[in-house]
Amino acid sequence: MTKTRNRTKRTIPLTGRLAAFAEGLRSKVEVLPPGPARDELVKKLHSAKTAETIEEWAQSPGFQPPR
Repeated sequence: MTKTRNRTKRTIPLTGRLAAFAEGLRSKVEVLPPGPARDELVKKLHSAKTAETIEEWAQSPGFQPPR
């Protein structure tokens, strides 16, 4: 039995989705009091910002794949 893959087209690019995710986390971090839950969200926010930066770098015109 073969599974069929769920093939969907993304309407928003990865950088946009990462930016929206980071913005949502930032708004949650602002309202939470200091503590372990807030620290966990700050770590996720940092990871999302790093992933966004790496994606922008990888998509830049100066970056060329090896030949």
